[in-house]
Amino acid sequence: MSTTQSERLRELLEPLVVSQGLDLEEIAVDSVGRKRVLRVVVDSDTGADLDAIADVSRALSAKLDETNAMGDAAYDLEVGTPGAERLLTEHRHFVRATDRLVKFELTEGGELVARILKADEDGLDVEVPGVKGRKATSRRLGFPEIAKARVQVEFNRKDSKTDMKEEEEA
Repeated sequence: MSTTQSERLRELLEPLVVSQGLDLEEIAVDSVGRKRVLRVVVDSDTGADLDAIADVSRALSAKLDETNAMGDAAYDLEVGTPGAERLLTEHRHFVRATDRLVKFELTEGGELVARILKADEDGLDVEVPGVKGRKATSRRLGFPEIAKARVQVEFNRKDSKTDMKEEEEA
């Protein structure tokens, strides 16, 4: 039996989120001044567009009202997707981050910034960008080697597929 409010809410709401074709990534109840805020983070392998978020938000709101799981005090329900620099904690997160640049904190110390090429059950194939004109190198990272991983935002990334297509058209 769960003990915290977040765990009880997860047990109540996760089946509903899954029925909408999404994964329940995070749930938190916070106090913001005198208000309480229930934050629900959802995602899927194909992402969650605004329509999917609106649909799941309505379904969650109805379920919460029906069960009175948040009690009688007022609260705001916020439903969204993980941020751009999301922390990767589950295998599915690494799969969804394929082709993204990630900053890894390694269990034996040190950091590594690399692009995820492939994720399997045992770990990741990554590409470490070359420095000062050097070529990128490939590396294998087992999940036990990773202490923490976070997606990095890239503003000026050159998409090799798009670049190749533009060169062919020129």
